Amino acid sequence: MAGPRSRTRAQITERMREATLLDSETSTAYAAARLRANLKKGLSRRIAALGERVPILNPGQRAELHVKLTHAGFRDQRAISTMVGIKLVAGTAAGFSALALAPAIPRFGDYLVIRLLALAGAFVLGLIVPEYALGALVRRRQKKILACLPDALDLLVICTNAGNSLPVSIKRVAYELRAICPPLADELSVTADELHVGSNSATALRNLAARVDVPSVQALVTTLIQSQEYGTPISQALRTLSRAERNDQMTALEEKAAKLATKITLPMMLFILPTVAVIAGGPAVIRLMSVFTSQ
Repeated sequence: MAGPRSRTRAQITERMREATLLDSETSTAYAAARLRANLKKGLSRRIAALGERVPILNPGQRAELHVKLTHAGFRDQRAISTMVGIKLVAGTAAGFSALALAPAIPRFGDYLVIRLLALAGAFVLGLIVPEYALGALVRRRQKKILACLPDALDLLVICTNAGNSLPVSIKRVAYELRAICPPLADELSVTADELHVGSNSATALRNLAARVDVPSVQALVTTLIQSQEYGTPISQALRTLSRAERNDQMTALEEKAAKLATKITLPMMLFILPTVAVIAGGPAVIRLMSVFTSQ
């Protein structure tokens, strides 16, 4: 009987040791993740403070930048200051890099004027590049929202047919789309919160259209507002809108497929045709070379 008991105690001890090691690894990973989050937050805070201290944009430019940041999903109060700080850091880094690499310019790198021009040009370029990156983020986010919008409309039709109110339906759709399309789920969640707070439903829906800035979402907002104003059934309108969105996506895919033949012509001429010519004419060229060399 001592043998099984000793094996059982050994197994229990081994499991306790494994559990202790697992807990220690989990705590270490959690501490590392928390440290990375703190470092990221501290860096963002310093960049935002730099953007607040160095106002390089006028109020109109700041308002335009605020709209772009909202379209990209950045709604924090210090988002504008953070973006300005990023522009300054990028410009400064690009300027010093150009100043360090300017002596490598042949024949002109030793002149001070050329170095200063390279510094100024790289600084301006560093200020512009973050805005292009922000525009790319906006376009990418809008594409994701457009791709998942028909599914969101179908889910909204199901929720409204089940008897849920519009805020509850939007909240439910946002919850279901959180793993599939986080940008659209985030925007719908914000809209549902605004509706639950008690603000005007038309204002909350127009805020959704302004934040996303996509024609399909604007059509959805218009449909919902008109349905609430005139008392028309929402389900039928949403079903029609979903069908129209899917038809538009199919039309866009067909247009891309039709343009593919034209776009592939240049790669074929540059990469495929020379290879085919080498494969087809290579043996003949080799035989001719052997004939002339033998003579």
